[in-house]
Amino acid sequence: MQVRAIAKNIGIPPRKMRLVTNAVKGLRVNEALAILQFLPNAGARPVSVVVASAAANAENNYNLDPDQLYILNIVADDSFRIKRVKPRSHGRVATIQRRFCHVTVIVSDDPADKRH
Repeated sequence: MQVRAIAKNIGIPPRKMRLVTNAVKGLRVNEALAILQFLPNAGARPVSVVVASAAANAENNYNLDPDQLYILNIVADDSFRIKRVKPRSHGRVATIQRRFCHVTVIVSDDPADKRH
């Protein structure tokens, strides 16, 4: 059975978040949480919270064993952008965009799901 958890509007750009999500894609939940604990990236903490939330959803809502779960898919999607301007020389402006992202984690306990 596939169970998911979503974290929205995380203040880290999706490009930097994908470095973290690709590191744990396809691993068991316990292994992924251990790896995320020691990753130096800023996105490791929000991703570990979402992975733990997906495991808790599977355990509490569907009575699945959390030790048998693995990460089927983990995606960092683009969210909104805060747009600002910065003054430059000769009366011009430069735009500054602060990017945010959504992280979606899908965990499963069924090995047949891994093929798809």
